[in-house]
Amino acid sequence: MATKARVMYDFAAEPGNNELTVNEGEIITITNPDVGGGWLEGRNIKGERGLVPTDYVEILPSDGKDQFSCGNSVADQAFLDSLSASTARASSSAASNNHQVGSGNDPWSAWSASKSGNWESSEGWGAQPEGAGAQRSTNTPNNWDTAFGHPQAYQGPATGDDDDWDEDWDGPKSSSYFKDSESADAGGSQRGNSRASSSSMKIPLNKFPGFAKPGTEQYLLAKQLAKPKEKIPIIVGDYGPMWVYPTSTFDCVVADPRKGSKMYGLKSYIEYQLTPTNTNRSVNHRYKHFDWLYERLLVKFGSAIPIPSLPDKQVTGRFEEEFIKMRMERLQAWMTRMCRHPVISESEVFQQFLNFRDEKEWKTGKRKAEKDELAGVMIFSTMEPEAPDLDLVEIEQKCEAVGKFTKAMDDGVKELLTVGQEHWKRCTGPLPKEYQKIGKALQSLATVFSSSGYQGETDLNDAITEAGKTYEEIASLVAEQPKKDLHFLMECNHEYKGFLGCFPDIIGTHKGAIEKVKESDKLVATSKITPQDKQNMVKRVSTMSYALQAEMNHFHSNRIYDYNSVIRLYLEQQVQFYETIAEKLRQALSRFPVM
Repeated sequence: MATKARVMYDFAAEPGNNELTVNEGEIITITNPDVGGGWLEGRNIKGERGLVPTDYVEILPSDGKDQFSCGNSVADQAFLDSLSASTARASSSAASNNHQVGSGNDPWSAWSASKSGNWESSEGWGAQPEGAGAQRSTNTPNNWDTAFGHPQAYQGPATGDDDDWDEDWDGPKSSSYFKDSESADAGGSQRGNSRASSSSMKIPLNKFPGFAKPGTEQYLLAKQLAKPKEKIPIIVGDYGPMWVYPTSTFDCVVADPRKGSKMYGLKSYIEYQLTPTNTNRSVNHRYKHFDWLYERLLVKFGSAIPIPSLPDKQVTGRFEEEFIKMRMERLQAWMTRMCRHPVISESEVFQQFLNFRDEKEWKTGKRKAEKDELAGVMIFSTMEPEAPDLDLVEIEQKCEAVGKFTKAMDDGVKELLTVGQEHWKRCTGPLPKEYQKIGKALQSLATVFSSSGYQGETDLNDAITEAGKTYEEIASLVAEQPKKDLHFLMECNHEYKGFLGCFPDIIGTHKGAIEKVKESDKLVATSKITPQDKQNMVKRVSTMSYALQAEMNHFHSNRIYDYNSVIRLYLEQQVQFYETIAEKLRQALSRFPVM
């Protein structure tokens, strides 16, 4: 018997891409359950066949009946009604509990609620999650963050074997060039709730050895830390601890989006050309390769360094020029941000991503990165502060200060995003219409005046007509202006919202380590650890504190530069905007006769 599946989400097929449009609740027949790349082939009741995302359907039992619609008898219906009622109560209870503990979509809801682990309990050590482990799952949804995809469907990149990644590595095999156009700039008003999907994205821990182990104790209580080849020095500069910056910096240009295909043309995808400015040698990558890099950086550095999420994976509408340009813009911003970080930009995994020379080198580098043991909290074992150990009180004060500032900035950024979105809607909706109404009303008045037959008012009527046309021109200027100034301010805030959403987990990792050290005296007294173990813990938590301070100094220097640049640009464009309007009004005024 053919396998049946129930469609869970609407999916609109891309023309010419061998896809099948399906609607929520529809039952389809699976003709090929594993086409590859997260797709299956199905046939609807009309006999139409095509590809459907695997995550959009639910396989039905072998009898082909939908478990949600199979009850026909009174007994069946009564059972389903009781099941529905009990499910609703359970959902309501769970929602209430989640609300009470503050574990909603806001990553800041519980950062300050961390408590000391129970060293006596077998569960105590693992209770405090590693900072990076939850960064991906705690990005808050935002009205600015738009998206063009279905938030419930995407569960992150496929966790299959290497073959899925390697069979279509991105060499120079593109076709169909997509050009940018001014009309393709969607600005910010078109962006919706994409980041809501982040809460359902999962990192496959079995692929990342560093994250399959316990929390901070893995680092704090290691008898002897291995001496890794890679070292991350921390020096003390004019503003405190800081990373060591490379003597020469570079950026990476993301450009030339091209449409490629695989599976003998059945599936299409977009690949981007990446050109590091220090080598000028280009490589091609698909979105899933960016996603792989993001996860590798998150797993390796996320306990110490905030790694903001990528723009979301897209299923529907992913080949539209508007979406391609928007995604490329955000990928460019993300890559530039990574290139500016002295630790990330110099890391082996990042350099390999930009500089591999052929398929073999790409596969080798990818597999090496996935076997990296210096991940999670163990990244602190590579850090060497060139400064004396800190006192535990000072360490705790520094951690609290970081938490207080980043939480306050997160609130400020979200407020500006909300206000900016409201202003964008007003500028592209009601406000231009008001100017248009004024313009039409003035022109209507001039038409009425012209019907009087009085010979001495021609100049006035012409001036009123032109004034009306001026207000219609102003309406167009108002509608277009957000793309020239507010867009960049909103994008900057969107980036920093992503950064700030990472800090609750980073701070949680540090607080967990501090609590472990606080409890060390009791453990020494009960001979569960030695005095030397305690000294090692204090030294290592001091290293973690230096890393946090170094990262905050990097964050602050970038924040000052970025907001100075983007707000200056906003004000310059606003000045130009109002000067243009003033000049148009002066021209309209000059047409009126002087009485």
